[in-house]
Amino acid sequence: MLNSAASGWRLALRVVAFQAAATLATAAACYASGPRAALAALAGGGAMALGSLLAAWGAFGGGVAGAGVALGRLLLGTAVKWLVVIVGLYLAMAVWKLPAVPVLAGAAMAAAAFVVSMRFVTQRSTTRTNA
Repeated sequence: MLNSAASGWRLALRVVAFQAAATLATAAACYASGPRAALAALAGGGAMALGSLLAAWGAFGGGVAGAGVALGRLLLGTAVKWLVVIVGLYLAMAVWKLPAVPVLAGAAMAAAAFVVSMRFVTQRSTTRTNA
């Protein structure tokens, strides 16, 4: 296999950039309902993008490792991601009292951007594998 942890980290950063762009677009659309709705969309999408960034850092931050360690990092990163998302959504809706629909719309659009970006990010990748 010819790909490295550094290339995986770069791909993950591209995905987070797609999520940030989707969050900003959702916030711009929600601004028609007012600035609190736009802020709510930023909070929801921001929680999702931050969770993805932390998951990538957890998965690729330690460099090259064996399969068991890599799987453990991936699972831990995913758990941290969803913990950050849940706490972020709770803070936005329950503590800061932001409107729930834009918060969830921002999070949903960032999650959808994660899925959609996989197609574009992997096509642009120059990483080669022998699998």
